[in-house]
Amino acid sequence: MVTYRLQFSKDQTFQTGAELVPYLEQLGIATLYSSPLLESGAGSNHGYDVVNPGWISVERGGIEGLDHLLRTLREAGMTMLIDIVPNHVGVEVPKANPWWWDVLTHGQASRWAGHFDIDWAAGPILLPILDADEAGALAQLTVQDGELRYYEHAFPLAPGTGSGTPQEVHERQHYRLVSWKRGAAELTYRRFFDVSTLAAVRVEIPEVFEDAHREVLRWVRAHPEIVGLRVDHPDGLSDPGAYVRRLRAALGPDKWLLVEKITHLGEELPASWPVDGTSGYEALADVQGVFVDPDGAGLLTQFAAEHTGVKQSIREAEYDGRREVADTILAAEVRRIAALVPGESPDTVRDAVAEFLCGFPVYRSYLPEGRDSLDTALSVARTRRPDLKVELDTIYSAMLAEPHGELATRVQQTSGMVMAKGVEDTAFYRWNRFVALNEVGGDPGRFGLSPAGFHAALAAREAGSPRTMTTLSTHDTKRSEDVRARLAVLAEIPGEWTARLRDWSARYPLPDRSLELLAWQCLVGAWPISAERLASYLGKASKEAKLVTSHVDAVPEVDEAIAAWPAQVLGDAALVAEIQAFVDRIAGPGWSNSLGQKLLQLAGPGIPDVYQGTEVFEYSLVDPDNRRPVDFAARRALLSRLDEGWLPEIDSGGAAKLLVTATAARLRRFRPELFQHYRAVPADGVAAEHAVAFARTDRLVAVATRLPVGLAAKGGWGDTVLPLPGGADDWHDMITDTPVDGATPALGTLLSRYPVALLVRPA
Repeated sequence: MVTYRLQFSKDQTFQTGAELVPYLEQLGIATLYSSPLLESGAGSNHGYDVVNPGWISVERGGIEGLDHLLRTLREAGMTMLIDIVPNHVGVEVPKANPWWWDVLTHGQASRWAGHFDIDWAAGPILLPILDADEAGALAQLTVQDGELRYYEHAFPLAPGTGSGTPQEVHERQHYRLVSWKRGAAELTYRRFFDVSTLAAVRVEIPEVFEDAHREVLRWVRAHPEIVGLRVDHPDGLSDPGAYVRRLRAALGPDKWLLVEKITHLGEELPASWPVDGTSGYEALADVQGVFVDPDGAGLLTQFAAEHTGVKQSIREAEYDGRREVADTILAAEVRRIAALVPGESPDTVRDAVAEFLCGFPVYRSYLPEGRDSLDTALSVARTRRPDLKVELDTIYSAMLAEPHGELATRVQQTSGMVMAKGVEDTAFYRWNRFVALNEVGGDPGRFGLSPAGFHAALAAREAGSPRTMTTLSTHDTKRSEDVRARLAVLAEIPGEWTARLRDWSARYPLPDRSLELLAWQCLVGAWPISAERLASYLGKASKEAKLVTSHVDAVPEVDEAIAAWPAQVLGDAALVAEIQAFVDRIAGPGWSNSLGQKLLQLAGPGIPDVYQGTEVFEYSLVDPDNRRPVDFAARRALLSRLDEGWLPEIDSGGAAKLLVTATAARLRRFRPELFQHYRAVPADGVAAEHAVAFARTDRLVAVATRLPVGLAAKGGWGDTVLPLPGGADDWHDMITDTPVDGATPALGTLLSRYPVALLVRPA
């Protein structure tokens, strides 16, 4: 089957989803993959800020809307996969969250106090919502209607505490309002990464698990068309293994259970987890990798070092990013861990904790599983900081002595936060040699993947986790699959690209040379793009990089220069013409890459997902850019034309990608028996290295073109052929609906219309 991810919101409701079911069914989609459905913050366009786990989102359509959507899916013979968020709840508007409101009202006496991971010993709950001038902000407090108010923010009053000045009332509460700048270092509750408006919950406690999952599980049990759950951010939980075992027991053995777990190269999910796989980022890295030319690495690396004046490896950049976030935006988490470690100097212990967290080779360990990752963390930290040996050894020994103790739990929860914020959200915005690789689950240091490496990875996936999800774009990816596919072309023409970069950057510099590399790549990758979209992206990217400005310490003149840059560039008609000409040069090879990676994902092992709108060419950047409204009417119209027999040209309209998507998705839905097993199908001839092909059974072969610029430079396929399995000569290309010429077709003929083919033999 193929899933289709929809982002529900007040603007894309369950009713919208129900209206899309006929289109999705026509496309070949078997399962609607839904963003979180529970009540979330008002206006949320993602749903990961759940405020009431016991209620279906009213904004998205409520109980009636969800019931209608499920009934519509059932009538179409389709199913649903639901995203759930066990790690945290939204607390930005306290009154919207009944659990949080009650805790703020009654403190430790609240029924819900144990649901949150609050450091009660540290004093009142700190709420970092005031302006930087804390004293001045406190003077603005008022008491209205039995609530403490700070402008539009409202907070409850503990019983019997409402008399006196607003400041006196404030001092009597179970919470303290403080400057937003104090949250990073002083926060007294665990949160999602560095987001203080998302408070972590303790689902390791059976009562909390029941309260957090009761409504979702009720729907799962009542509606067999709900085939499974996708678990958001399991690495934030105290014991992810115990959690998924409890969830599996609640779901039963047959439901599909996926975890949003980002694995590193060579890392596997713990064997004890009863899950079907991940949400697919490792597959993204494999599929994209085979379309990246490793020969481009040298020149791009050299140019990046010359342009930025920084000769630093990605590993060094990752360490710097991790250490920076451990010392700044995650300082509160480090401080809480350090309080559990004996030592003569609190500062030295905090230093050791931060260093230990930066040594993990993966997001986290799951003691007693993952001991090797803990060993590596100790070794790396000792090597970097031999002066901290005593403190590092103390942390390590204590974790091994009590693998489920508080110290081990908090270190493992926090190491993933340090990795995510320090690498994906810092280093990946600084180290901009070739940003197609700077992706969630990716490794910018792995420049391309050989066909042999690609086949090994897919064969392993088929053997080990055939029901895992695979993806190319998600709501969290830094760039859409088609942006990355176009950028992959740059690795084939590094000399031409760096010459353009040198010229353009000299004409329109930015305050940060590294940001220049990122900006020009995103400009050509997402072209055409408005100044507003690019300015929004660069503002976020520059603050994530934290080199010349940041979310915490903004530099107004820098922010203004960055915000003005897109309009200046796009207002230069001569430069726009140059950019357009360059994009025209790489667009065709980029489309070839897009079609190739889409086919390999859809035909390969695992359960492929299509992120909303990406069934056609779609050029978006990181959120919120990738959550813009999708023009489904245009996609419906294109699909109807395809079903009339139209074979479109490969152009910006994207119908060719829709053709590939629909062909593969329909085949997976109606001929699932074809998508079993896996073996490489090597081409033979002068251009063999430009073909990547595999068979799922002896009746299905997928073939795609890789490195199309290099292929054209060779003069095309020449004598290259693709010997098909078993020597059979009754193959049919499902994409063009044409018979294949013999058992050893010439690739120049087979791929004459499109750079991909999906070959099937009759049953």
